[in-house]
Amino acid sequence: MSVATKTSVSPTFEIDSDGIGWITFDDPERSLNVLAEPVMRRFAEMLDDARAAGREGQVKVVVIRSGKPGSFIVGADVDEIAAIEDPSEAEQKIRLGQAILNDVETLPVPTVAAIHGTCLGGGVEVALACTHRLLSDAKKTKIGLPEVMLGILPTWGGTTRLPRLVGLQAALDLLLTGKQIDARKAQRIGFAAEVYPEHIFQEMVRDFAQNAPERPRAGSQRKANLVTRLLDGTALGRKLVLRTARKRVLSSTGGHYPAPLRILDILDKHQTGPLEQSLTAEASLAAELVVSAVSKNLVHVFHMREAARRGTSATSGDSTPRTVTNLGVLGAGIMGGGIAQLAAYNDVRVYMKDIRHDAVTGGLQHARQLFDKAVKRRKLSTREARQCMEIVTGGLEYHGLSAAELVVEAVVERMDVKRAVLRETEQNVDAACVLATNTSSLSVDEMADALERPERFCGMHFFNPVHRMPLVEVIRGSATDAVSIATVYAFALKLGKIPVVVGDGPGFLVNRILGPYLNEAGFLLGDGASVGQIDAQAKQFGMPMGPLRLIDEVGIDVSAHAGAALREGLGDRLTPSPALVALGETERLGRKGGRGFYLYDQKGREREIDESVYADLGASVPKERRKFRDRDIRARLVVQMINEAARALDQGIVRTAAEVDLAMIMGTGFPPFRGGLLRFADSMHPKGVLDRTRELETKHGARFEAADLLVELATSDRTFYEAFGT
Repeated sequence: MSVATKTSVSPTFEIDSDGIGWITFDDPERSLNVLAEPVMRRFAEMLDDARAAGREGQVKVVVIRSGKPGSFIVGADVDEIAAIEDPSEAEQKIRLGQAILNDVETLPVPTVAAIHGTCLGGGVEVALACTHRLLSDAKKTKIGLPEVMLGILPTWGGTTRLPRLVGLQAALDLLLTGKQIDARKAQRIGFAAEVYPEHIFQEMVRDFAQNAPERPRAGSQRKANLVTRLLDGTALGRKLVLRTARKRVLSSTGGHYPAPLRILDILDKHQTGPLEQSLTAEASLAAELVVSAVSKNLVHVFHMREAARRGTSATSGDSTPRTVTNLGVLGAGIMGGGIAQLAAYNDVRVYMKDIRHDAVTGGLQHARQLFDKAVKRRKLSTREARQCMEIVTGGLEYHGLSAAELVVEAVVERMDVKRAVLRETEQNVDAACVLATNTSSLSVDEMADALERPERFCGMHFFNPVHRMPLVEVIRGSATDAVSIATVYAFALKLGKIPVVVGDGPGFLVNRILGPYLNEAGFLLGDGASVGQIDAQAKQFGMPMGPLRLIDEVGIDVSAHAGAALREGLGDRLTPSPALVALGETERLGRKGGRGFYLYDQKGREREIDESVYADLGASVPKERRKFRDRDIRARLVVQMINEAARALDQGIVRTAAEVDLAMIMGTGFPPFRGGLLRFADSMHPKGVLDRTRELETKHGARFEAADLLVELATSDRTFYEAFGT
């Protein structure tokens, strides 16, 4: 392992007059504290100083804290992880980190982790090595171990120490998911010794530290019930917990993500054994994961998400956005109510306008139901939900929009209606107010033609359901100015979404790429493939659900409308498959109607494939199903997406391959472990994709004709990321 030449001035160590030693992380070159190798080596030196001071009686306790106002430590340096290609180098680096945190655990005086703000990954592992953990009750104080989302596992003792502190079940909930929990939950599960009010946190930390030498070492503070004690506290119970967790992981991931399985392997063998044996297993298994293709792809996805959060995905990154504190929503249906609820959840005042009192009432009720669900999931207290709901209002008049910096239109998907509503709204809002349409298929430019200020208009396409789907397509019209794009982009970030700026065009980006994919599933049906095999192969590839199940989810009527719009905009290669046309002529609606390709119960839960669907499709499908080669089904589905993505990229709908990939992952659930649609295409190389495309064109016709860009890249021996990387 090469020794880093760069030194770090963070952390620092000082001893105050009360004999408290303070190790303070405050990297002057970063907005957040990151445990890069120079920082870890500096930390080791500060621990040596603390050890010497403890032995000499100069300090009675060591407090580890952050000098950053809103965060503790956010983990290891992801760039350093991404750069490692040799598993032996990975293991050496992991063992170095473990040794440093072992030094924390073995200091001759008690140690206290004082956590205010975000504490993730390596920051949690530093805290776990301490004697005590104190958290502030600030809303921004969150605890999480996101390593599994990077295809690795907590390697500096997190996998080992967390279950021993909080119990196996509570630990797995964090280790296997990468989820973050707030301070109160951290205390409930036994991670935090105390949670103090944010405004007096520093004073309370000092008081606690002064008495720390007399306090017993912190263990789990949970008052576990009998079942929990049996499951966490007995060998048989732990075996059952681990077996159940493994089944759940395999069911949800299809075995595509090895990291959670390796975590379970470690805990199965080492949860109650010697600490060092468990740490050795952490280092060995994690070293293999760090250099794997899955981890490299997941790190790539992480970088794409971070670029989007920094705004570097927006082509107007140099424009100053307007701050949105008041939002107007036109249309109080399910979508409008969902947008209103999400905005209020993020402290934005909302006014919903509709033309009917019952619609406004329904929109407010939908928002309230979403807040009630958040309370049930313990994301909000009842008081917090009530406070959020108090800033959502609605009515029939335009006066409620007078203070809005942004108005989002979410009325019926008809061009004439949208143009009329937007034109009327423009006359009743401030001249600087940005108008945005939530359309999923209609032309932004055609709507803009109805406006006097088209530069203040763009698209803001939320995906349904609003509170769950992370992607927002920010659609730039030909007249849209940079400030409007920047305003909508920044507002999407404020709502916790991942925005991607796209150009105006049929289907924009995500729906345009999905269209040929869903249509090809219809052609496969027409060739005799079964619903079960088509959807199973899409899921085997890594999609969250098969294309036919997705059509049910979207709604068969909605899918038919979108397919017709795509054909009108993109031409005959998007001619709907006969099977899907026939389906649209039946009374089946999909999940919302209880019947589609699948049957659903009264709560909308999938029951089984409806085998009678083939009879309803009539002459568009053969009477008998036939077995296809699995790889042929996957190829037909995926090649259609790659080919359409190439066309969208070539036409400037987006600027970079990464924007395509981020949108597809966040908008459709395209498997992150593959790194994205075009990163996957690059793993085959455009030459390989072109060969497969031409083979399919020969067999199935012109809808597989290769995009010009695909031919160009194959001929010039370049990948999508080489040609469109920035």
